Amino acid sequence: MGAENPNPFQALFQTVERFSNCVQTHLANFTQQAHRSLPTKKNPLISISSSTNADSPATNTHFLVKKPAAPVTKEELGRATWTFLHTLAAQYPENPTRQQKKDVKELMSILSRMYPCQECADHFKEVLRANPVMARSHDEFSQWLCHVHNVVNRSLGKLIFPCERVDARWGKLDCEQRGCDLQGATSKHIEP
Repeated sequence: MGAENPNPFQALFQTVERFSNCVQTHLANFTQQAHRSLPTKKNPLISISSSTNADSPATNTHFLVKKPAAPVTKEELGRATWTFLHTLAAQYPENPTRQQKKDVKELMSILSRMYPCQECADHFKEVLRANPVMARSHDEFSQWLCHVHNVVNRSLGKLIFPCERVDARWGKLDCEQRGCDLQGATSKHIEP
């Protein structure tokens, strides 16, 4: 048996973090619309949080916490974007189709043009020029993305992530019957 993780709850916390980031990303438009439709008096939105409650028979309980509606910060947007991209890379096939390779390169290009933070978009364009997308396999794309994320982190004065640990950090989603796997084109499409 391999070395055991010193914190058995780490995988659970990572899963909760990923789920939280996903929910935050998908509800961003909803909260912005709700915020615009509120009267001038700022009413809080309700968000779900998780905590341990000593008085509860269960060790983990969910409860509602009032959180004021506010636009997403640049940092929150960045974390959500990196979570999405690393999750995409974790699901990227070992032998992608020509279309999948094209799509992932196009996605990076679109992000560099349409990203909601213009300063970030411009910086990402520069990063892409210096580090063209490499996506011939799962490993290549995951390592490329980790390298690019580290380039951005260095420019922000943040710590870098050891890319040899990318699969341990961002491993494939746990979906029944491989329901999360990226699918290639229809069976009629044959790669040369």
